[in-house]
Amino acid sequence: MEATNLHFLAIFLLLATTMSAITSAAAASSSSSSSSYSNFIKTSCSTTTYPELCNQCLSSYASVVRSNPWKLCNSALSVSLQAVRNASSLVAALSKQRGLTKAEATIVKGCIENLGDTIDELKRSIKAMAQIGGSSSPSTAKNNKMEFQMANVKTWVSAAITDEDTCTDGFAGRKLSAGVKSKIRSSIVNVARITSNALSLINHLKY
Repeated sequence: MEATNLHFLAIFLLLATTMSAITSAAAASSSSSSSSYSNFIKTSCSTTTYPELCNQCLSSYASVVRSNPWKLCNSALSVSLQAVRNASSLVAALSKQRGLTKAEATIVKGCIENLGDTIDELKRSIKAMAQIGGSSSPSTAKNNKMEFQMANVKTWVSAAITDEDTCTDGFAGRKLSAGVKSKIRSSIVNVARITSNALSLINHLKY
């Protein structure tokens, strides 16, 4: 009986040791993959105009992006779209603020319209990327169609950046309160930089 118990104990210890080793290996592998995905984003962002902001905005998407440059660009566009929506909400709130001068009201209104155009352009870009096969490498797509769609994406994202810049261009020669000018400018500058990074990542795509 004692020998049998010792035999079962030995088997139990062997199984426990094996499971522990498997678990440790899996954890190490997962950690290695996670680190690799984060490094991919950091390396990709190093080619952009604002690398630190790029990595800050996209690092949380590492598990989704993995090492896929198309997914990285899709994520960058989505982040940009959300940033524009946030900026638009902020500017819209300013438009309802009491005490705005006529000049301030005109600029705020124009800025809201520009941001609306930006949102439309980014939406079209995201849709086009999806049609190309942005969730994975579109190697099976026809090259001429792909190049046409990618040209559209680049045009729309470039136009989005122009619309963002136009929003603050309206400040020139206008008398604006420091508070209104500061709030709009800081929000738009951040959005423009995020969108610029997205365009840079798209320009580095190979297809």
